[in-house]
Amino acid sequence: MTILTDRFGRSFPYLRLSLTEACNFRCSYCLPDGYQADGKPRFLDRDEVLRLVRAFAALGMRKIRLTGGEPSLRKDLPQIIEAIAAVPGITRIALTTNGTLLPRHVGVWRRAGLTALNVSLDSLDAQRFHAITGHDRHAEISEGVEMALGLGFDSVKLNAVLLRGLNDDELPNWLEFLRERDLAVRFIELMRTGDNAEYFARHHLRAQLIEEQLLAAGWTLRQRASDAGPAREFQHPDYRGRIGIIAPYAKDFCAGCNRLRVTARGDLRLCLFGDFGIPLRPLLQSDADHEALVARIATQLHLKSAGHGLHEGNTGITPHLASIGG
Repeated sequence: MTILTDRFGRSFPYLRLSLTEACNFRCSYCLPDGYQADGKPRFLDRDEVLRLVRAFAALGMRKIRLTGGEPSLRKDLPQIIEAIAAVPGITRIALTTNGTLLPRHVGVWRRAGLTALNVSLDSLDAQRFHAITGHDRHAEISEGVEMALGLGFDSVKLNAVLLRGLNDDELPNWLEFLRERDLAVRFIELMRTGDNAEYFARHHLRAQLIEEQLLAAGWTLRQRASDAGPAREFQHPDYRGRIGIIAPYAKDFCAGCNRLRVTARGDLRLCLFGDFGIPLRPLLQSDADHEALVARIATQLHLKSAGHGLHEGNTGITPHLASIGG
């Protein structure tokens, strides 16, 4: 089995698959006015998702991350996880969620075959969390995270978008949180999208500043796994937990890219901030199109560029992160 490789020598064992654009949060950095349905064709159904995953698995894809929007809004999420877990070659199924449904469903997802969990938690302070996300759900998300830690996942991670003036002073609290918990928190540098220019100017903070604080405090960089996400992860002997830094504006960030994306409507996106999508949905309607689908995916990698254009203010066709499962 040959893993997908592009013309820059990067390999791609990792697919981020959006199951829906809908989200029940109103995060200030993503969908401050909430999700607005556009009336366009429905999102990929379970059969389409399964055909897609089989094609990527045939090309050497081993890890699937299910994203949104908010993927837990899909009532058939357990069935989707179970179907993907049965695909030969897929060894890791991760989910990125806002965590509101964790207390009710995380056990079901785990039994269905989910192996890794990422939960968005932009602040450890309930009031700040409410201000950032538009929802007072901090307590139940925290409860769900604690439940998840006892279910034997390969990894549990928390995602916090760094926001200048809103949550950028919380590193000491996070360190205390991580002292006895076997999980990772990932600080994500705010990214400019098509509709957040003013917000970005007010709240963007370089993730490198957090990394410098960690190094000064004795944290060390861990070796990155071949199918890991974009985070540079740090560890410290006095803490069970780990800290990841995702810094898309850092030098050579794109050199380690190992993931492709498919939107909830079936478009292959070679880059989160690319200028085009490649429609796969016409080839997801029948099992008979499997070979054609595999060929279409395999022949598109030569179009992937060396890096994004964020430094030049080019956000591509991404209006907001919920549109593509950022």
